[in-house]
Formats: sequence, structure tokens, C-alpha cells
Amino acid sequence: MMLPTYRSDRVLLPVSMFFVWITLIVAVVLSCMPFGRFLAMPDFVALVLTFWCVREPRRIGMGAGFLLGLAMDAIVGSVMGQHATAYVLLAWVAGAQARRLLWFAPGVQMLYLLPLFLMVQIVMLVLRLAAGHQFPGWEYLFTSFTTAALWLPAYYLLILPQLRPIDRDENRPL
Repeated sequence: MMLPTYRSDRVLLPVSMFFVWITLIVAVVLSCMPFGRFLAMPDFVALVLTFWCVREPRRIGMGAGFLLGLAMDAIVGSVMGQHATAYVLLAWVAGAQARRLLWFAPGVQMLYLLPLFLMVQIVMLVLRLAAGHQFPGWEYLFTSFTTAALWLPAYYLLILPQLRPIDRDENRPL
């Protein structure tokens, strides 16, 4: 089955690295918020990191994933290196698949990214179990589904500052 490709007539403005890092910091803050015992809490850092690794693979990559992962390990108090390892793998795969993912509409991208978010949760689970923690239950993997479900709103929210206003000039094709 051939999936339809996504074509946009909009020309995007260049992204500001200040905006990229602010969104990553906001994602870390959102991931640290106490939302109670909600089992399917989305991984905001993985979501925003994936977006920027797909949209800006030359600027945001495994180094950013490692730094954000170490910050999340220290803040959450999990096994040191658990988030860092998972986010480095996430950044590597997202950066490698960036050119392919950009051909698809954001809704289809969400389906392609679900296994990637599942991989992040499985890597963190394996590292947790290797450190001697108990198995948290299969509900632990629900996080990847809620993270993938947030891809569409996050995509449009994060790309909004780059959109150029639509003012067509008959003399210029761009």
C-alpha cells in the first residue's frame, strides 16, 4: 500500500535556535510537573526532541538528546543514564529518518513515530529492570501512545513561528 505524500505550498522562515532551546526547556519543565498518578503521562521531552531532530537534524541531534536525558535523569531521580540512553537513540533514529518523515503529512508522521516512542519506553524499561527495579506493569508503555497522540498538536504549535504569511505576489513564484 502506497501512502500519500504531503505537499505544502508554504515557505517556512528559518528557525531561531533560541526558540528551539526554549521549547526544549519548556518540555523539561512540563515533564517535571506533578500531574498525579496519571499512568499515560506523555513524554514531552521525547516529543519536542523528536520534532526538532526531524525538522533541524543538523542543529539538534544526539548531543542535545544526551544533555536533555541527563537533565531528566537528575530531575526525576531515575537510574542515571536511563533517559540519556533512550533520548540519544531517539535522536539518532529521528535524525536518520528525517528526510523520509518530511514527505508525509503530520497525521501519517504520527503513525511512523509511534514505534519510535515505544522504543524509548522499552529502552528505559530495560535499563530500569537491569538496575534492579520492579516491573511497573504494561501500563508503563501507554506513555508512548499518548506521546504519539500529541504529535499533531505539537507539530502545529512548534511550526507556527516559522510560517510565512500567505500574501501572494503575482510577479514572484515564492
